[in-house]
Order: sequence, then C-alpha cells, then structure tokens
Amino acid sequence: MASSMRSLFSDHGKYVESFRRFLNHSTEHQCMQEFMDKKLPGIIGRIGDTKSEIKILSIGGGAELVAKTSNLENVKFAWHKETSSEYQSRMLEKKELQKWDFIHMIQMLYYVKDIPATLKFFHSLLGTNAKMLIIVVSGSSGWDKLWKKYGSRFPQDDLCQYITSDDLTQMLDNLGLKYECYDLLSTMDISDCFIDGNENGDLLWDFLTETCNFNATAPPDLRAELGKDLQEPEFSAKKEGKVLFNNTLSFIVIEA
Repeated sequence: MASSMRSLFSDHGKYVESFRRFLNHSTEHQCMQEFMDKKLPGIIGRIGDTKSEIKILSIGGGAELVAKTSNLENVKFAWHKETSSEYQSRMLEKKELQKWDFIHMIQMLYYVKDIPATLKFFHSLLGTNAKMLIIVVSGSSGWDKLWKKYGSRFPQDDLCQYITSDDLTQMLDNLGLKYECYDLLSTMDISDCFIDGNENGDLLWDFLTETCNFNATAPPDLRAELGKDLQEPEFSAKKEGKVLFNNTLSFIVIEA
C-alpha cells in the first residue's frame, strides 16, 4: 500500500461530501423507504396490537424514515435517540434497563467495536412481542466482493468494520436469536468513476474505498485492477450506458 494513502475518516469534511455524493447517486433511501412502506407497518402493527403506545429506541439515526412510514397513523411513538456506546454506558451505570417495543439500528453496526456484545445487550432490552430492526449491506452486494478482495489493500481504520448481512446472521445464529432477513435491491451509479478528472467520480471513488483522495494517491496497479473489477457482473450491472454498483441492502428483523 502506498504510504500516502490515508483513511477517508481522517478528513471529516471529505467524508461528509463523499457520503452526500453516494446518497445522490444511489437508491439507498428509496430502498429503505420501500421496506418502511411495505413491510414495516405489518411488523409495527403486530407489536402494537395490545399496546396504546409503542416505545422506539433509535440507535445511530434513521428515526425520520420510520416516522414517515405510511399506515402508522394510529400508533403513538415514544422516541429516544442516542449512539450505541452512549446508551449502553448510561444504562449500565444506572443499573436499570428500560424495555423497548421496537429498536432499530440503520447502517450503523460498521462503527461498533464489539458487534456480538452490542447485539446481545440491545436484544436484552426488548419487551414482550418486541422487535429489533437492523439494516446493513447484503452479503450478495458488491460491497461484500469489494471488501473481501480489496479490504486489506485499503487504509485500515479502527473506526469502521467491513460487515455484511452474512456476518451478522452468523452472529445472530451463534447467539441463538430468531430473525427474518429480507433483501431489497439498491444500486449506486458509479459511471462518473470512469471519466478522468471527474470531481463527482473522484468523490465516489473515495466513498467506495474509504480512502481520502484515492484517485490521486492509490498505486496505479490497484486503481487499474479495481476499475476493471467494478465493471464486472459480480460488482455492478450495466444498464443504458450506466455502471450501477450493487448496493443491495438486508433488513433483519429480530424477535424478542
């Protein structure tokens, strides 16, 4: 690895901008909204059958998506938002664990150091008939192939782990937890990555590799090999002249 390559997380402004480009060029939010509209009302409805109020714990964000879900007009929500480690520390200090009806963790487990322990802790907070929703990238996505083949060649950063639904379901199996997993196709248009000098493409490269200024600092052989792979069917689909990276998401619903 070239010594000049550094983690994208070392430059907060650059990370935020590359993430914004990702959202603008992907169907991530539309994919989540589809799940919230079609699947979530049934899940929440089953929880709320015997309750006048549903207590929801939102770990790491995503409350807006759930709040906007259609068909939930009759449900009264009690919200609580906090980061995973903040909440865990505070609850363990107080030595009293409040029970929740619905806990959701949307695209945040990559930033947790001990994932099995975190899953076990938050599962212990589920009340009767409660559910926990986790959204992560699918094991069938291009991210899985990208991280397995190239992860060791990108700058290592202890802020972020490469984890997909395959890893997560293995952890849930080991913990003996019951769950259902739904995959929904999402894509990211990475066509600009293959246009030299394209600013948008450069920022998408940074996001894909979690590397600050990847195009300018990566070894030429890594850049060429990755550029070729990203256009292969196991990573992306080609449609109407566009290269669409497979950003498929997994929605894992865990039983109390």
